[in-house]
This record gives sequence, structure tokens and C-alpha cells, in this order.
Amino acid sequence: MTETFDARSLLATLTELPGVYRMLDAAGNVLYVGKAKNLKKRVASYFRDKHPSPRIALMVAQIASVESTVTRSEAEALLLENNLIKSLAPRYNILFRDDKSYPYIVLSHDRFPRLGYYRGSTDKRADYFGPFPSSLAVRESVHLLQKMFRLRTCENSVFSNRSRPCLLYQIKRCSGPCVELVAPEVYAQDVQMASMFLQGRQQEVIGRLTEAMDRAAAQLAFEQAALYRDQIQSLRQVQDKQYVESSKGEDVDIVAAVEDGGMICVNLAMVRGGRHLGDKPQFPSNAGGFSASEALTAFLHQHYLSHPVPTRIFVNLPLPDSEAADALAELSGRSVPVGEARLSMQRVWVEMAEQNGRLAIVARRGQLSLQGRRLEALNEVLKEAFGLEGAEEEARIECFDISHTQGEATVASCVVYQGNGMRKSEYRRFKIAGIEPGDDYAAIRQAVLRRYEKVATGESVAPALILIDGGKGQVGAAASALEELGLSHLPMLGVVKGEARKPGLERLIFADGREPLQLAPEHPALHLIQEIRDEAHRFAVSGHRAQRGKARRTSRLEEIDNIGPKRRKALITHFGGLQGISDAGVDQLTAVPGISRELAENIYAALH
Repeated sequence: MTETFDARSLLATLTELPGVYRMLDAAGNVLYVGKAKNLKKRVASYFRDKHPSPRIALMVAQIASVESTVTRSEAEALLLENNLIKSLAPRYNILFRDDKSYPYIVLSHDRFPRLGYYRGSTDKRADYFGPFPSSLAVRESVHLLQKMFRLRTCENSVFSNRSRPCLLYQIKRCSGPCVELVAPEVYAQDVQMASMFLQGRQQEVIGRLTEAMDRAAAQLAFEQAALYRDQIQSLRQVQDKQYVESSKGEDVDIVAAVEDGGMICVNLAMVRGGRHLGDKPQFPSNAGGFSASEALTAFLHQHYLSHPVPTRIFVNLPLPDSEAADALAELSGRSVPVGEARLSMQRVWVEMAEQNGRLAIVARRGQLSLQGRRLEALNEVLKEAFGLEGAEEEARIECFDISHTQGEATVASCVVYQGNGMRKSEYRRFKIAGIEPGDDYAAIRQAVLRRYEKVATGESVAPALILIDGGKGQVGAAASALEELGLSHLPMLGVVKGEARKPGLERLIFADGREPLQLAPEHPALHLIQEIRDEAHRFAVSGHRAQRGKARRTSRLEEIDNIGPKRRKALITHFGGLQGISDAGVDQLTAVPGISRELAENIYAALH
């Protein structure tokens, strides 16, 4: 403890109500954020003569003040603690950077419901099944359901404008509802079966299909009976492959925390509808000096604030208290058992999660070693090219790329590499405007100006290296932007694709006009540059496609008088896109809420 900090006086003023406490050092930096059922007891535990770990002792020695916030319940304290940890990133808190939403399978509420992949916030306009640990798990399940129940997967804009069935109908992965090759009531039965399967009611589905097969055979409808037989066989094959299946059809998460050589991995495995869907390893920040049990507790506190809470959670280590289960129960409004597995199948799940966690540590250690070698090689290149001593281990590298289609919807991307990996949360896209369409030089210049204007004023951090996907023209435009901002001292390289755009033949372009540098195809530094450049290209292209699609859906509608955002949205939702609106007649257009007969006639005239 610092000499100026009086723990006794602090404890005398603390309440015994639940809340959140923040420990600060002499400079006002937040060292640690914690929650407590009883603030006074929890904070007092830090100021004993002996501490359970050197990490806590080191933290306590830096405390200059403690701030606290009282909450109405432990669940509120958990929410506040999580928000503060993510916003402040205290040095002594374990932090799981997993803000990305998990994917779901969606069944729409259309007349012929659509089966598909979904990621984002859910609503009541469709049925959602999941979440799944990865997009691969979702797509495998969608393909399986297509094979068994032949549900459509096409978007409404495509579905409503088909005049003949697509290839999926030909290969028996869709029943052709777009051209009414299947009766609505038959398709509805298939949707119900798919929903039951996703809920874990496989035996009930097999029973219903068996009854339908027997009825069809009795009526001498042997072709239909054969279809039911094939569905039953597919379901039984799925059950045979699911060697870790639960007959209860329950939704369970398995959370296993493992530590190896100072590296901690928390592996999350998911069982939905009784089917094991795979797992997802996660590596926390600031985990040095923490135990696997502490990381497990931190994960439970942080993860389930932004993701659905399952029926039950199995863990591989004993939890120090019941706080996690109590907080989750309060958040979800129901009891959520959290504990170690007891039954044989549950123990198999936990053992698999532990093994996959250890394998993930081995893979990550190898990846970090590879990235370390690449960064070290890049340091040597920078030292030789710019006379720099080399980038630090946490050095920041930023890369720019431009994407457009013949000048339409130009988008610039800026991706960030730091700390042996891409920092996706710090990526930026720039909608380029006010330039001649197709002028990549002006686009790069505008993106660089917009990105580094805050660096010039000291409001943002400067990178150790700037990469530009392009040649002399792009590099020159970027250099002029940096010079205008007074940042011409920042190292910059252009990356030009080689002959026939073959990877490994790239040349590195300098802003000062010296001869380009061509590294050997096997050079580790070139591999790192390629990885960052390819990510910038991917991010730019995805942004451009989204922007172009949005423009093509709405631009012609925006030119029509009395069609504002609400009416545009209503039209696009009703018809699935601009093509569907164009194909609609005046009477069909008037069926959309807010579209009068006169306005429908104006829309029809404008689009024809």
C-alpha cells in the first residue's frame, strides 16, 4: 500500500450493500474493478496481512484510492462490473474480448418459411435456433436439414421472382415452393419436422415419419413412401454420428478452463437440442498470474451478459462460491445449475472440452511463435530500409486498400495488426466522396487524411508502419496526405502485386522514389505483409459490396417524390428488393401500407 492510503478509514465508510468497487493508483489509473454482495467485506479482504497470491499483493501495494458504486442487486453489480471492465480495461482484470454475436439457424414466418444462416439480434418475426459455436456448425446443420426436409434457403427477393425451380430442386435439396411444386400444407409439415429436429426431438420426428411412410405404403403411394424412408435413414445416420448426443434434447454449455505453461484457454462447447455442435476456444487478456479457476469465473461473469444463458452449465473446475450461478439465475429469471459433471455422458463432454482447450493452447503457441518470427524478420527489413531499430513486439501496423466497381460506391479500408494478430475492433472503413469516380489516388489520399488527422492533433496513436495496397501513384498520394498533416516521418511501404498477380512476387514501394524492394517468396516478413494486405483487401471489398447493394436497392426509389425512408423500407420489405417492386403492378403496390393509388401509379411510371 502507498503511505497516503488509509484502508481503515475507507472501510469505516463502506456499506454492506451489493455494488462495484474500483481500485485506483496515484495517477488515477484504474487497477482493478470488482463486484460484491457485500462491499465492505469484499474490499476488506484485500487489506489483510497476507495475500493469497503475489499478483494481489503487487496490486494492493499500488492502491491510492478506492471508489465504490452501490447497486440494487448482485445482477446489477455484475452488469456494471462487466461494462467497466470492457471500457476501462484495468491491468489486473481478466478480459475476454468476445463481443461478436454467435450465429443462429433461422426459420422465417413467410407463407413458405425460409431456412437460413443468421447472425445478429433476434426478434419475433422468425424462429431462431442456437446459438452455434461457429458459422461452420450452422452451415453443416443447414445442409443437413436441406437434405432431410428440402426447405428453401433463397432470399425472398429471389424466391418471389422465380419462374422455374433452381438447381437445388434438381439435386433434391429443395421442394420447389417458389413455383408451387409442393403444397403449402405439405411444406408446413416439413417446416414443423425441421423445427422439432432442431429442438432435439429426433425420436419424435422419426416416429412421425415412420407413421407417414406406413400410410403412404398402405395407399400404394410407393414413391412418397420412399421419400419418407430416405428421410428416416438420414436421421438415423445423424444419430449414429452424434456419439456425444444426449437423449434429453437439452441445451447445455460446457466451459473448461485449462492452463499450460503460463497460457490460459477457456474453451466453450455447446450442446443444443441434445446435439454437440462443437466448441470455441477463447484466450483472455491480462491473464498473467491468474489461475484457471479465476479465468473460468471471469468468463462466466462476462460471457453470459451478452449471450443467451442455456438450461445448464457444466464446468471442469470447482467454483469458489455460488456467485456465478446466483447472478445468472437473477439475469435469466430462472435457476441455472452451474457445476461439475456427474453422469458419464456429461463427463465425456467436459473431457472433450478440456482436451480441445489444451490443443488450442498448443496451436496458439505455435501461431504466436510463427508471428513472432515474421515480426522479427519485418523488423530487420525496417531497420535496413528506414534505419529504424525495429518495431516493438506490440508495434502497430496499419494497411489501406480501395474497392469500387468502375468508380461506383468507392470504399477505403484501414485494418490494424498489433500484438501478433489483427485487431478487428479497430478496423475502419471510409465512404469516399467528392472525387472523380475511379480515381484511386484521390481515394487513398482522402482515406489517409481522414485516418491520421487525429494522430496529427495527438488524439490518436501513430502506427509503427503504414502499408498501402498499390504502387507509386497510391504511395505518392498517401505521402502527400501525410506531409500535409506533418506526419511525413511515419514509415510507409506500398505493396505491388507481382507478374500475373502471383503471390510471392510482390514488390515493396518507397515514398522517396528509391528502387523497389523485392523480398524472397519464402521470406517471413513478406508473409506477414501479405497477410495484412489480404485482410485489408477483404475488408474493403465486403464494405464496397454492401454499399453498392444498398445503393442499387434504393437509389431509383429515392428519386421518386413522396417516397421517404419509411415507405422505401415498407416497399423493400414487402417485395424483397427493387426487382420485386419493378415487377409489381399498381394494384400490388397499393397493398403496401402507406402507398396510395396515386403514389402507386407514380412508382410504376418511374420504374418502367
